[in-house]
Amino acid sequence: MRHLLDVNVWVALLDEAHVFHANAVAFIERKNLKIATCPLVENGVIRILNLPAYGKTGPAGFEAVASKINEICADVDHEFWPDQVSLRTPDTVQWPRVLGHNQITDVYLLALAVSKRGCLATLDHRVALSTVVGAAAKNLVLL
Repeated sequence: MRHLLDVNVWVALLDEAHVFHANAVAFIERKNLKIATCPLVENGVIRILNLPAYGKTGPAGFEAVASKINEICADVDHEFWPDQVSLRTPDTVQWPRVLGHNQITDVYLLALAVSKRGCLATLDHRVALSTVVGAAAKNLVLL
């Protein structure tokens, strides 16, 4: 199964000082791992690692982050997933189970993974399978 790594996994992977860096590295080094990226995740990683107040050293550089993502994707079995899911599509989201605005990105990424018969890989233990129609335990990996 292909794993869509969310923004927090990529940030941990690229930031050696991140508390979950070792977890992210161990995950990406798994034998026969298949990963996916999408525009929302790629843009989010570039944005987060270039926030003025990020880390002790400040912004990592737009081109540097994009290049590092490219390098990692080239070293593993990677597939790019276009943002093809709409949360407005009937029978995609269980809206009564979405508890707040801070869940929207997670819901979207989980819905994208389900639509591709893949799995969302995240460090966020608050992602709720019940928010996406058809999501099952196989569609979510918590690092």
